[in-house]
Amino acid sequence: MEFLVWLFFAAATIVPMLKLLPHFGINKFWAVGCIMPVITLVLIWVMAMKLQEMEKR
Repeated sequence: MEFLVWLFFAAATIVPMLKLLPHFGINKFWAVGCIMPVITLVLIWVMAMKLQEMEKR
């Protein structure tokens, strides 16, 4: 049962990341890394840093 819950949350993060990552200049295939929670956190952190950089301009 836990596997199904994990699979649902993995899919729920991968699909939006496929659309968001190219806007931040990151290859969209990095979204597959969202299977691992640590990579999800790193991608969100990188997107936040690039967003701050874009706001400064």
